[in-house]
Amino acid sequence: MKYTQGKYLILKKTAVAREIYSFIIKCPEIADIASAGQFVHIRAGNFTLRRPISICGIDRNKGTIRIVFEVRGEGTAEISRLNEGSFIDMLAPLGHGFTINRFKKVVLIGGGIGTPPMLPLAEIYGEKAVVISGFRSADAVILQDDFKKTGAKTILCTDDGSLGIHGFVTRPFTELAEKGGIDAVYACGPMPMLKGIAEICKKYNIFCEVSLEERMACGIGACLGCACRTLRNDEEYFAHVCKDGPVFNAGEVIW
Repeated sequence: MKYTQGKYLILKKTAVAREIYSFIIKCPEIADIASAGQFVHIRAGNFTLRRPISICGIDRNKGTIRIVFEVRGEGTAEISRLNEGSFIDMLAPLGHGFTINRFKKVVLIGGGIGTPPMLPLAEIYGEKAVVISGFRSADAVILQDDFKKTGAKTILCTDDGSLGIHGFVTRPFTELAEKGGIDAVYACGPMPMLKGIAEICKKYNIFCEVSLEERMACGIGACLGCACRTLRNDEEYFAHVCKDGPVFNAGEVIW
């Protein structure tokens, strides 16, 4: 796994929803080797442990990456206080990303702050992709215009019905799976959501990869703090989300 560590310039900062921020960061050496599904590990002020944030965009021509993150605690709050022109301390790119293939039809499913990692995939697959996004309510919805710009079809769900379909992402996904013709599914979000998607994909024999969210300390597989139960060759194996993942074949995860 090739990665680098340094301080990089924040070119643009945007508040995309309440307590959710988008940074565009100038880092040519990271943008050159990053791939969809990988993440960055960010130093937050004087906190000892870095914070993992998924990569939301990669522009190799401009030498930039984009991250979109939610303030969930003191660490991410500290990162959110950085402004355009500030430097951000990152270790990146880290982790194992998504498998990219010449699929004719894919479904990208994001739940809440698990939605940003789906955007690089939408940019790759374009009109071949259907993007299903799920949020708590209308005021938490993010990135819908970004997805539409890729040419992908978008389906929006909210738990309270304040925007889009009233209900969980598994509802429209089940309807698509029943129609058939899906070559692959990629998903990121809460574990119950991912488990439900994995079960549907197993039922309809659809290739599925999931990006797991987990607390990480080192980010490089050394501290063993982000172990998750998986199956390899029919035997239980404790994989590291930061190094072996965060992307796993859904059939390998022990839910």
